[in-house]
Amino acid sequence: MPSDPVSQGFSTTPVAVGDDFFLARQPILGRDQCLVAFELLFRNAGDTEADVTDDAAATAAVISHASQLGMEQVVGQRLAFLNVDEVVLMSDFIRFLPPEKVILEILESVKATPKLIERVEELKKLGFRFALDDVIKNDPDTLKLLGLVDVIKVDLKGVAPDELPKLTDTLRRPGMKLLAEKVETVDEFERCLSLGFEYFQGYYFARPVILSGKKVAPSELVLLHLLDLIYSKADGQELESTVDRDSLIRNNLLRLVNSPAAGADSKIESLSQALKVLGREQLQRWLQILLYAKPGAPVNVNSPLLQMATTRGKLMELMAQRVFPDNRGAADTGFTVGILSLMDALFSMSMQDILGSVALPEPVRDALLAREGKYGIMLRIVELLDNGPKTRELSALVRKLGLTVRAIREIEVQAFEWVNELAHEIH
Repeated sequence: MPSDPVSQGFSTTPVAVGDDFFLARQPILGRDQCLVAFELLFRNAGDTEADVTDDAAATAAVISHASQLGMEQVVGQRLAFLNVDEVVLMSDFIRFLPPEKVILEILESVKATPKLIERVEELKKLGFRFALDDVIKNDPDTLKLLGLVDVIKVDLKGVAPDELPKLTDTLRRPGMKLLAEKVETVDEFERCLSLGFEYFQGYYFARPVILSGKKVAPSELVLLHLLDLIYSKADGQELESTVDRDSLIRNNLLRLVNSPAAGADSKIESLSQALKVLGREQLQRWLQILLYAKPGAPVNVNSPLLQMATTRGKLMELMAQRVFPDNRGAADTGFTVGILSLMDALFSMSMQDILGSVALPEPVRDALLAREGKYGIMLRIVELLDNGPKTRELSALVRKLGLTVRAIREIEVQAFEWVNELAHEIH
């Protein structure tokens, strides 16, 4: 039985917080580059750019928000990493969280006092797991906590490359995992992989590495051609004959359109049936998702790039519905902009070169190439949410669309839930 929080001197009341905060999540990958967790980040929606993740009220807001929504909606089947400082650790509202779903990140500012160590030990008995955040050296506080944590997060930006092997050797303990954070390039990922890191956080997988003279794979060319046929209003027979030339694309497409997320009432057996049941716009959506399948392999919605692209697509679809409530095609345009926004990272080609293959509508091109127009603003918003929002710019853009911070957060949760369901359905 947990001890009485009042008799232990802990606060039982969450810190009061406002409703104007952005909730962002950053992917954490395993050695196979598949998703294992998300770090949930809070940013105050005020006019300052201060990093408030180590503020007790900020963390309380995340905990309260995630609890009200249900953690499953926010992270699906994945784990959630949450920043905690001493105030949060010593407060009883931390018990609002499901221990099996979270890893509590002890911030680098926390001092390993006897009282705090006792509290961590108590929470571990309740099933909570812990990580040490932003470790750049083996200092006394780190040493005191090493035996209690399950994950050590090493900040690559704070450690010289030649010091990294020595640091990892001194930190490693049986049963403890090392996580490299702020991994921004494939070279950094491969180096940390060779040093035995188990987890990786950063956007190296979504950074476009433009290769001069790079050619699109044949199966990707087929998909781009199919998209071009849809945008140019080609007839169904031409679409079906193009799909039938590639059995893997046909099978992947049928797998997607038969998922509950597609909304079909009965099983779809062919592309012509999909066109009749779902319509061209819905078919276009699933073809766009297929772009992110590895050539020659089944579609894997758990790949981080596809998860990020589908999340962007759904975020922009839901935003467009609110910004253009009387325009039925706006949602499809928003989805298209969001999901195609990572094609440069996917193909290792410039967006300009990729778009030369597809006759996209002008609003889509303007958004993808120059972040112009309403869809360009929406795309900039989802990019800021991906990268740990710059709140001043983000708040200004949200106001420019005529939306509220709360509306954006509601849209995020709807998008996260849709992508989580899609990943579960076609896993």
